[in-house]
Amino acid sequence: MTYTLTPGRWRGLKTTSTTDNVFTILAFDQRGSFRKMLPAETSYADAVKVKSEVVITLTQTTSAVLLDNYYGLLPALHMRGGAGLLMALEESGYSGDSTYRGIIFNDDWTVAKIKQMGASAVKLLAYYHPEAGALAEEIEGVVADVIAECHKHDLPLFLEPVSYSLDANVKKDSAAYAETRPAVVRETARRLCALGPDVLKLEFPMDAAFNSDHEGWRGACEAISEVSTVPWVLLSAGVDYETFLDQARIACQAGASGWLAGRAIWKECTAMSQEDRARFLAGAATSRTQELVQVATESARPWTDFYTPIEASEDWFTAYEA
Repeated sequence: MTYTLTPGRWRGLKTTSTTDNVFTILAFDQRGSFRKMLPAETSYADAVKVKSEVVITLTQTTSAVLLDNYYGLLPALHMRGGAGLLMALEESGYSGDSTYRGIIFNDDWTVAKIKQMGASAVKLLAYYHPEAGALAEEIEGVVADVIAECHKHDLPLFLEPVSYSLDANVKKDSAAYAETRPAVVRETARRLCALGPDVLKLEFPMDAAFNSDHEGWRGACEAISEVSTVPWVLLSAGVDYETFLDQARIACQAGASGWLAGRAIWKECTAMSQEDRARFLAGAATSRTQELVQVATESARPWTDFYTPIEASEDWFTAYEA
């Protein structure tokens, strides 16, 4: 079944994807974690410079880039003009404690401003666990409101649900949580698709630290594709590049519509000198994006399998509204 998209959302997805209608998007919307990766004495201006160097170089290869409001303006202004731009809506971090995570927003950063600055799409990260009861329902309500606001401005929403443990004694990077992860990610996709996001940005459903069975990986990704009624893309979640390459290949073969990856591509360069960073970005990081682009081109499912544009009749504009 395909859904009809309004012109702005259709154009937003076209602008952020390749000519084959798959997503090969660089993620660099990190704020707090980015600051921790830099030397302690790094100024705001120098942090922006680092982010700009990464974005300007790597958007020569990727279909789009995901940026943040705090460090992202200069990179957005100087990135390749043919690449799409996604902007993160949420503030870095979460409200509540580690087992009860809410979404934080900045009243001075809105969907309207993201539209106004010329972005192609909005990204929303939501910490979410389908078994969180009232909190899960609360998060779903917030997400639904953001989706409505994005669609009011005719912008597509890339929704990024990130799972976490509801038990303070069970860490997310533990074997105990790893056993539950495939079911959590699958159920998250099933429930949140019903809210109407345009694309899901999902974590890999298996923890590579505890499971290296590629056939098991494939089955878990296929399970997501079975329940997802919208395109989904894979995030890198800070894993090493070789692991992410394997994950991206399997996910795309199993129905993902591409990838939206950051640290797996560029994380080493944040502590380098400018000269070393330039060499790394032009060499290893560019090679990584090229390899990942090839994976998506060869195997990813086009997002146009899910969507069609409105009919281009001679009076289409008379009834057009987001």
